[in-house]
Amino acid sequence: MVRKTKAEAQATRDGILDAAEQVFHRKGVSRTTLSDVAAEAGVTRGAIYWHFANKGEVFDAMMCRAVSPLESMEQADYAACDRPLDELRDRLMAILELIFAEPRYLRVFSIAWHKCEYVDEMAPIIDQCLEAGDRHLVRIEAAIRAARDKGQVPPSVETRRAAMGVTVLIDGLIADWAMQPQSIDLSHAREWLGCYLRGLAGPA
Repeated sequence: MVRKTKAEAQATRDGILDAAEQVFHRKGVSRTTLSDVAAEAGVTRGAIYWHFANKGEVFDAMMCRAVSPLESMEQADYAACDRPLDELRDRLMAILELIFAEPRYLRVFSIAWHKCEYVDEMAPIIDQCLEAGDRHLVRIEAAIRAARDKGQVPPSVETRRAAMGVTVLIDGLIADWAMQPQSIDLSHAREWLGCYLRGLAGPA
């Protein structure tokens, strides 16, 4: 048997994840089997097990493939920015613009928010989601703390609680959009996010 090249193996893996997106979105995660994914991808179950131990690993890889680029877009040296909250707003809006424009994100977030039960083999995914959420929170808090250190946010503002407010706003926007894509207008999202961040700065 001819061994696959690294590029061929990666192409097979990507094809499996593409297929998983389609089937998870169509049937829901709980009702999808690896046989369903294999049939959609045009590969054998053995090909899937070469790359993934179980359905949970397929789901995790699918999510990581989508979310990792978004995490990198959020990273910045906010302490070095003249206006940290403006930088945070612009980065978060760039993320939302990318998410709302790319059909893959609609599928992936619809699956994550509305078509997956995090029980049984999917239960370990919860810990990974919490870790990703913590990283998201830390980056946002860094921006708010930098703004406070520069005197652009009052000393009384609790940075962790303020950061949690931002995450609730962003997560809520994405969750609603994943359920009803026409329900969220990006101009409104910018307005809501800007309103919240201006509120942290206090009266002009």
